[in-house]
Amino acid sequence: MSKLLGKRALVTAGAQGIGLAITRHLLAAGCDVFVHYHRSADAARGLEPEAAALEQRYGHASADLTETEGCEKLMAEAVGFLGGLDILVNNAGSLVARKSFAEADDAFWAEVMSLNVGSARRVTRAAVPHLAAAARTGGGASIVNLSSLAGRKGGHAGSLVYSTAKGAILTFTRALASELGPQGIRVNALAPGLILGTSFHTTHTTSESAQATVAGIPLGRGGSADDVARAVVFLAGEYDGFITGATLDINGGVYGC
Repeated sequence: MSKLLGKRALVTAGAQGIGLAITRHLLAAGCDVFVHYHRSADAARGLEPEAAALEQRYGHASADLTETEGCEKLMAEAVGFLGGLDILVNNAGSLVARKSFAEADDAFWAEVMSLNVGSARRVTRAAVPHLAAAARTGGGASIVNLSSLAGRKGGHAGSLVYSTAKGAILTFTRALASELGPQGIRVNALAPGLILGTSFHTTHTTSESAQATVAGIPLGRGGSADDVARAVVFLAGEYDGFITGATLDINGGVYGC
């Protein structure tokens, strides 16, 4: 029987790309899931039949995670629907655009940092009381933060700001694991490498760049959203385990440190 059966999860940006795969895998593992989206209303609604077929509760709501009020409202809706919260997956984030150090002005830095780091901070802050309550009664709770190989290595040209933000997520994860551990909340991160078939790489990665990256991957292929989702299920399932403050690299063998 799945350790996640009956657990309650919130996935940010959970209706497209990697987030969509995460939502589907959590539902299949027995979780009741609430999905945040920004503009993907149709995609969020499109998951309703899948959840119903699995006999899992599934809800969704739109929110602007760059605002504290939006995050708090989202959390209230999610917890109200689910009846509590055992698992938080901070998946929301974006490169926004490729800009060099010289091109990235203060406004761009603020936008990328708020979207990638600030959103995780705001949502997590709203979630902690509910996760702590679940940990007291259910033996533990789990946060999974989505970082990137760019946060390990610095990323490709034009991704300096995004790489900095994703590096901050790794530090945020380690520090938060230390602070929340006494409350029974485990905090871990994933650092995916090249994940093909997502709007992120369709938008920001040329086919030539992707081919060059694949040539340097020991397994000889790019990753898929399902590769990441399976890892989320593993770390989320460790809600009562001994893994916390860790980063799991999902990159086909590329040296990531």
